[in-house]
Amino acid sequence: MADSHFEDFLNEATTPEYDTDCPLDPDCLYGLYVSWCLIHDIEPRPDATFRAGMYRCGFDVHDSRLRMRGPAAADYILASYPAAT
Repeated sequence: MADSHFEDFLNEATTPEYDTDCPLDPDCLYGLYVSWCLIHDIEPRPDATFRAGMYRCGFDVHDSRLRMRGPAAADYILASYPAAT
């Protein structure tokens, strides 16, 4: 998969957050990516491929300094919490 796929994800679903003590951790970042893929009808790449793509885009998933935004963020947040009963 071309880096542009991951760059599109970063541009549409994340924003830099340099002054945070709580950037997205690797699992949350991958979950956000999966939500972004589902919204765009794209088959998500495996976690290892995702991490390699993020590295090629200049991001360390363990210290991303990113926060989520946009429709993928809303989808991820809603999918992360069980429905209230």
